[in-house]
Amino acid sequence: MSAADPIMVQEAADPRLADFRDLTDADVRPDRRGIVIAEGVAVVQRLLGSRYPLRAVFGVPERIAALAPALAGRNAPVFVADKWLLSQVVGFRVTRGVLASADRLPAPPVAPLLATARRVAVAEGLNDFENLGALFRNAAAFGVDAVLLDPRCADPLYRRSVRVSMGHVLRVPFTVLPEPWPGSLNALRASGFELLALTPRADAVPLRSVEPPARWAVLLGAEGPGLSAPALAAADALVRIPMAAGVDSLNVATAAAVAFAHLSGG
Repeated sequence: MSAADPIMVQEAADPRLADFRDLTDADVRPDRRGIVIAEGVAVVQRLLGSRYPLRAVFGVPERIAALAPALAGRNAPVFVADKWLLSQVVGFRVTRGVLASADRLPAPPVAPLLATARRVAVAEGLNDFENLGALFRNAAAFGVDAVLLDPRCADPLYRRSVRVSMGHVLRVPFTVLPEPWPGSLNALRASGFELLALTPRADAVPLRSVEPPARWAVLLGAEGPGLSAPALAAADALVRIPMAAGVDSLNVATAAAVAFAHLSGG
């Protein structure tokens, strides 16, 4: 069955819908860890334009019709149902009307990413799916070439991260830096990157006074704890975003966007 011939589904228990069943807990289920889920027409379109192999598409008729040009010639099945059955299968109300599944691919090695990159984001302990997705959306917006994650970060290909990133996590290259952390940051320095640790510390240099290096890597910590002492010590410079009195920090994705905009000349 080709994508040009959508398959009408009548039963929520249809075994062909396994990729899309009960997605509320799919992020922690071992049987789903090899699958990427995209939600909404725009995100599904980005999935279709990515390197991830399409498995299936499932949605309401009007959303499937909107995707028809992008799905033409695809060899994956396309399932159609009304909005009630769609939500029953997925386990929550699907306001975006369509989902797609794809196979995950292994993350690339660090060295090839650094060889061609000039702008890099590095996240430490960022384990909130939505913050991680927003970080990738901002990285795409400001031309960041790659995102590097420490071993404690959440998986950026979880459904909520993909959704919040608007699918940009599927196009911005990423990989996990190996242990030991933060010793693995030496690979960036050896490749000519200047490591800029974003922190609200008063002794940090104001961002507006930083002349963008030829190759830079912005280090970002999780909400609350921020960057660890060893990560701060591994940086070439500590950088802060000046804020009004009474405000001591920004959401990590927002702070990242401010830093990316300045360093990229935006």
